[in-house]
Amino acid sequence: MSLNGIDILVFGAFYAVIVGVSLYKSRRETNSEDYFLAGRGLTWWLIGFSIVAANISTEQFVGMAGQGAGGVGLAVSNWQLVGSVGIVLIAFTLLPRFLKAGIYTMPEFLEYRYNTATRAIMALITVIIYVTVLLTAVLYSGGITLRAIFGMPLTQAVWMIGIIAALYTTWGGLKAIAWADLFQGGALLLGGLVTFALGLKACGGWGAFAAHNADKLHMVLPGDHGGLPWTGVLSGMWIVIVYYCGLNQFIVQRNLAAKSLRDGQLGVIFAGFLWLLVPFAVVMPGIMAFQLYSGQMARPDEAFPTLMKHLIPDGMRGFMFAAIAGAVISSLASMLNSASTIFTMDIYNRLLDRNAPQNRLVLLGRALTLVFVVLGCLLAPALDNPKFGGVFQFIQNFQGYIWPGVVAVFLVGLLVPQAPGAAGVAGLILGPVFYGLFQYFAPGLHFLLQVAASFQLVLLVMGLITFWKPLAEPRKLPQRDGFDLRADPMVKWAAVVVLVAVAIFYGIFW
Repeated sequence: MSLNGIDILVFGAFYAVIVGVSLYKSRRETNSEDYFLAGRGLTWWLIGFSIVAANISTEQFVGMAGQGAGGVGLAVSNWQLVGSVGIVLIAFTLLPRFLKAGIYTMPEFLEYRYNTATRAIMALITVIIYVTVLLTAVLYSGGITLRAIFGMPLTQAVWMIGIIAALYTTWGGLKAIAWADLFQGGALLLGGLVTFALGLKACGGWGAFAAHNADKLHMVLPGDHGGLPWTGVLSGMWIVIVYYCGLNQFIVQRNLAAKSLRDGQLGVIFAGFLWLLVPFAVVMPGIMAFQLYSGQMARPDEAFPTLMKHLIPDGMRGFMFAAIAGAVISSLASMLNSASTIFTMDIYNRLLDRNAPQNRLVLLGRALTLVFVVLGCLLAPALDNPKFGGVFQFIQNFQGYIWPGVVAVFLVGLLVPQAPGAAGVAGLILGPVFYGLFQYFAPGLHFLLQVAASFQLVLLVMGLITFWKPLAEPRKLPQRDGFDLRADPMVKWAAVVVLVAVAIFYGIFW
């Protein structure tokens, strides 16, 4: 697919507006709270769009669409639908506690609850996973998408994406990201829905599409299914969702920056509502690509780019170019900001220089953003190997090293006041160890089942440590003065709407 002068003009204008607005809105970020948490002033609609833009990247447009085209079909949408339920529950459970504590990062919470070692371990694990797995995979998936659709060289596409993301992230921090995400989140959802409409027309309408792909339009797959068995959804996926929606820094950082509890809760519930569009904007287009162009795809990850390449008419290519680039740029910017936040606040400020002035913390955060984006751009092309599997599976498999231990440590810390610091340290260390053992000795076991088994073993060890040496008295968490924890009635009604919508979707596509 070639780009003409109008397409290039649309793309350039789109990002000129994004960068201009985001830099203008974040022009007064002078201290660490301003830079890393947008001055704790984000409203619910900014939070909602920003979460969606951070979450829906080419990991979804490439990976989820690829699994939709492959053997998993519509069932890959469980990640978003279960996520919608999970984020609603987290809005009423974890979010109020974190906002009340007034923390910057998730590792910081662990120090208040356990000890400094627990905070340091989680900070190091999180930064390593973000930079070596998430940043790299998102840059790679964005690069191969632009290569497949527009013929851009992979390395050139990767560096273009990285430079745009680093430009406004380095300058304005989280507030700049949130305002950029308002445009990019809307563009990527609109772009996906436009592709869905064009694909549906090419398939002959909904009736013809549904009849031809009846075997792929199911949310529940057999227990022995290699891609996404229902046993994995019930046993391991909820652990992933608790981590991703409630404990994952690059998602939760928006919640921690909320203007009020009402804004934080409405924001995440709004994100859960927007996630209901993902099956239509991402997964079904992948299934359509398989129906229409399966003979032209070397591997399933090429499904969404192939559909776009054949169906997007002249005059819309610049917008779709911006939408796909925005999908990866928004996620990349979020990961860069969160990785720099954790390294600055949890490693440098806490362990190396507790009295560092605010301007030094902001400067370090900006410098680390540049360092991390360069590392990601250098590593991403290495994934362009025929032996490399699907990008979505790659990301999920490697994050299994962090999910079981982190979720166990947070849940035990919140629900078992007697759990000592040693239990928190053991949980974070043993989570990756147990998962790694399952990966090595039971490679045929689905990774979600490996996550569930690792989680249970971590709980067992933490329980034994707590039984052996419980805390004499529970540790006290910090409390922000005057922070109202009562849920607004509108928040409750919004939650009901999302849960009912999820139930209807499962009822239709069971």
